[in-house]
Amino acid sequence: MLIRCDWCEGDPAYTVYHDKEWGIPLHDDRRLFEMLVLEGAQAGLSWLTILKKRNAYRKAFADFDIETVASYTESDVKRVLADCGIVRNRRKIESAIANGQAVVRIIGQYGSLDAFLWRYVDYVPVQNAWKRVDQVPAENEISRRMSRDMKKAGFSFVGPVICYAFMQSVGMVNDHIVDCFRYHALRQEAKQTDSDGGP
Repeated sequence: MLIRCDWCEGDPAYTVYHDKEWGIPLHDDRRLFEMLVLEGAQAGLSWLTILKKRNAYRKAFADFDIETVASYTESDVKRVLADCGIVRNRRKIESAIANGQAVVRIIGQYGSLDAFLWRYVDYVPVQNAWKRVDQVPAENEISRRMSRDMKKAGFSFVGPVICYAFMQSVGMVNDHIVDCFRYHALRQEAKQTDSDGGP
């Protein structure tokens, strides 16, 4: 029987997400933007709620094509607000658009969203070693610094807790507990990537 982080138990969608996505290093700008929007949408809600709405979010936000979302107008805001498949919160929808515009600027400055974000961990996933889920922090110094920088760059819904959850989801930190079957697999992949000279 596989040992998993206990937060993913109780729903098959959570288990699949834990096993196949959570903590795997992500370097595709579109998917990184998607996770930023979804983590922001989660604020005040459970991640499972957002996870089950992800397909609807992809439809509403042009599969998170950055330039398309960045060009959304008020008519697009009204269209998305009418979509019962997502969290219909105007501030969060407007934030997704503003964040798309911020990403366009970041790409112009850094070459990619990937380069901008992964520099916070020197382009190598941080390998933690938590024995229990309750030891995992809600934020850390890196996420606080990232949050400050992103807010200055025009992002919203990027507080330090949201930034840390984002870091966990895209593999910037390995926060699987040490007994979880995914922990050592991701740790080994990170060592291999590091020895190969990065992604």
